[in-house]
Amino acid sequence: MAKRTKSALKANRQNIKRREHNRQMRSKLRTALKSIRASLDAKDLGGAKAALNATVSIVDKMASKGIIHRNTAGRYKSRLSARLTKTVA
Repeated sequence: MAKRTKSALKANRQNIKRREHNRQMRSKLRTALKSIRASLDAKDLGGAKAALNATVSIVDKMASKGIIHRNTAGRYKSRLSARLTKTVA
């Protein structure tokens, strides 16, 4: 538990809220990545292209908010687009 000063208690409350919010965002990101991978495995190109746009948007938001590192975001986007291109070809 945090120290009993008012500022420490408030900081602890904020940390709890931020941690929960970040967990929800990471979960949303993982779900989006899983859905696009599933559509690519099923050779559903129309669904995969739509899912790619939504997933790239989520990845960029997570990187801008600092939930994931920007290099990690770039790696996710690069791998997904390369996999989509390979599936189309």
